[in-house]
Amino acid sequence: MTALLAGPAPTAAAALTLRRGAARVLIENWTGTSTVPSRTLYPHQWSWDSAFIAIGLRHLSARRAQRELESLLAGQWADGRIPHIVFNPAVPHDAYFPSPDFWQSSHAGRSAGAPAATETSGIVQPPVHALAAWLVHRADPAESRRRGFLPRVYPRLVAWHDYLRTRRDLAGAGLAAIVHPWEPGMDNSPCWDDALQRVDPAAPDAFQRADLAQGHPADRPTDLDYGRYVRLATDYRQAHYDDRTARHRFAVEDPCFNALLIASELALAGMARDLGTADAPHTARADELTRQLVTRLWDDTAGLFRVRDLATDTLVDERAVTGLVPLIVPQLPSDLVERLRDTLGGPHFRAPSSRLVPSYDLTGPAFDAKRYWRGPAWFNTAWLIQRGLRTHRLWADADRLRHGILTEAGRSGFAEYVDPTTGAARGARPFSWTAALTFDLLCADPEESTP
Repeated sequence: MTALLAGPAPTAAAALTLRRGAARVLIENWTGTSTVPSRTLYPHQWSWDSAFIAIGLRHLSARRAQRELESLLAGQWADGRIPHIVFNPAVPHDAYFPSPDFWQSSHAGRSAGAPAATETSGIVQPPVHALAAWLVHRADPAESRRRGFLPRVYPRLVAWHDYLRTRRDLAGAGLAAIVHPWEPGMDNSPCWDDALQRVDPAAPDAFQRADLAQGHPADRPTDLDYGRYVRLATDYRQAHYDDRTARHRFAVEDPCFNALLIASELALAGMARDLGTADAPHTARADELTRQLVTRLWDDTAGLFRVRDLATDTLVDERAVTGLVPLIVPQLPSDLVERLRDTLGGPHFRAPSSRLVPSYDLTGPAFDAKRYWRGPAWFNTAWLIQRGLRTHRLWADADRLRHGILTEAGRSGFAEYVDPTTGAARGARPFSWTAALTFDLLCADPEESTP
């Protein structure tokens, strides 16, 4: 694999150095079957991390990118859900919390179809997987067909989307709901604060955090928030992870989560065409999801999408990066695209130093430049937004964001995220999806933007 570093590359010396550095991160974080987000803070396989990692790996080795996704899908449950963590049995339980003995998936999740031989979590993460699989296939169609990649992953990804469209349509309005703050991937965003107020935290002596041994407390969620996360996960486990009977005290519709479901549904349409089956059901689902996304989550006054709290059936009065990611939706009305573009370049999200997009409103009352998802700028959301800008042919805006991603990735040593006010590197380093998406931007066709 190391020999691939000497392959065709951008001619600029700085780009070549960045390319080699990104590839080295992916090589060093490879476990033999998948890629860990970081060797220290995140020692297992994470769901949407692996999707982003595969998008970058496809330029190094299409086969390894396929294996990344196949490894994750090996942990899929019979009800269709793809769990947010697939645990490595070789990693000690005290290396990460919540560990396999907390989730108890093979026992507590048996009735929902959890695999018997693989321990996983019981919750999910954003459905970017079909988009990743389609991009991986297109990177080397001959290798993909030789290995039968699409015929194997397509039905699994269809089942995953079916789970989200049925079991997780908690409001009956067509959008997928999330039932834990870890599910949207933006763990302690201020968008969840009001809903979390209704959750009694687990007792402090009921769990032992492992993240503070590797991450600075100022960067991480507070103990109070963590206690609420633990309470929600415990309640879900006690309900055997059954969405039909679980009493979800936290349930919201998230714009980013549903926008990625739309983009991935269109990717399934591309797979269906390649496999010689009907693509119309997927495009129809994407159209209906787009309609509901606009109807239920667009806030015209704010100029972005908002989270809907299903307990109160109201939009949450917070501006966050989740409300900008729907730029990735191809059929978004043109007037909404222009409003999102204006919001992206306005005072709420124009970071003074990082050149990226802050995870939360720079002028918002809960803004914290250092704390996880309460202000820091992340590379995966920036990658999604620049892809959305390209989808709508906003080339100059996309190029500026692409340049910012590459600059900050190199300057930060492929950090997990950066402080948007100073550009300082924060979180785990080196971080796999930062490296993978950097590699993708250096190697992919800049006009590749739609399925």
